[in-house]
Amino acid sequence: MSNQKNVKSKDPVTVTIDKLVHGGQAMGTLEDGRKIFAWNALPGEKVVAEITRARKDYVEGFAIEVLDASPERIGFLDRGDINLSIAPWSIMTEAAERTYKAKILHETFLREGLEVDLPPMNEEPADDGRYRNNVEFSFWGDDDGLYFAHYLRASHQKIKLEYPYNDLIPTQMSDVAKGILEALNEASVRAGDLKSLVLRCSRGSDGAPKVVAALFVKNRDFPLLTLQDLTVIYSNPKSPASVKTKVLYTKGDIKLTDSILGKNITYDVFSFFQVNLPVFELALKKINELAADLPKIDMYAGVGTIGIPLGSTDILVELDTDNVRMAKENVGELPMQVVHASSEAALEYIDSKHCLIVDPPRAGLHKDVTWRIVDAKPPKVVYLSCNPSTQARDVRTLVENGYKVTHIEGFNFFPRTPHIESLVVLELA
Repeated sequence: MSNQKNVKSKDPVTVTIDKLVHGGQAMGTLEDGRKIFAWNALPGEKVVAEITRARKDYVEGFAIEVLDASPERIGFLDRGDINLSIAPWSIMTEAAERTYKAKILHETFLREGLEVDLPPMNEEPADDGRYRNNVEFSFWGDDDGLYFAHYLRASHQKIKLEYPYNDLIPTQMSDVAKGILEALNEASVRAGDLKSLVLRCSRGSDGAPKVVAALFVKNRDFPLLTLQDLTVIYSNPKSPASVKTKVLYTKGDIKLTDSILGKNITYDVFSFFQVNLPVFELALKKINELAADLPKIDMYAGVGTIGIPLGSTDILVELDTDNVRMAKENVGELPMQVVHASSEAALEYIDSKHCLIVDPPRAGLHKDVTWRIVDAKPPKVVYLSCNPSTQARDVRTLVENGYKVTHIEGFNFFPRTPHIESLVVLELA
């Protein structure tokens, strides 16, 4: 892959690695007593690390040489390798990855004073490793034309990508992305007029995966691209993120449908949908096993990917307008109510009769939701999280106020990355 390596650094240091920590970095201790948090290293290894950021109490960096390798190591990532950004844990075996994630999850809860009994993390269902059904690309432009780009880890510096762009996405997504890039180059579009390209891909249970795309641009007079299943959105240039200011045009259909536990769930390029559906279904089966006996309320419900496949769900609460629109379409004639509100504005739906299901964003539960749970006392709380740190914080509050943890389990939704999805079930003590 093409890349740029003008990365500023300080003198390399030699250090022995003690452990992997929440967030995915390896931790060791320098001779001066400061901790180092480094990518590209494994516990027990002696490495030479390049420092990218120095603070009074700690430094950050990445290993540029391994002097004494762990038996769990299966690869090494050069600083300019895009996998250091998108798949930094591809340096270790699958078994080691699951083991380290379980340890990190246990330590995360222990820091909150919660001693939990974790079962081994399930092996993910076999696939070709290209499990990601969504991806977002930035852009890079130079004298040779327009390219897709990602940011180098721990850097504001971009690296331009070559086809197939990303080792974690299906080839169909790479092919569609390539076609869009070719169309942009043919139209002489400048990188400065573009923000990002978002692609979503259905599982294709019928043998035909479908890819849809959203192109976020900075120019209201953007040229018409003769491509299908694409929407072009003007996004305010002053906004740091790819947010929807105005849809300029849509060609074809930007909706997708996937079957989850036998229920068809439709979503579009703007709405939230789970990554790695085979592993997500493992989590759903566990939830169903532990909470099938109770009627349910699903908060932070998205398009209904949890509440609808489980059944016996009375209410879906969701704030995002695009998610709500798709949730209503998915509910159809089912006896479920879709409430368009933030969870903290819909506290009256949390009661003592329903099992409460929550799958909040990385920030965790809003404090008003947590205290409403304490007051209303739902018999079970099923808490799925993409951030065990905030989850452990919330669980501690519930345990301190009348609940007990009856099940906790990690799921490897994001193989080859440090991300951990965790499921906690609480019941009234």
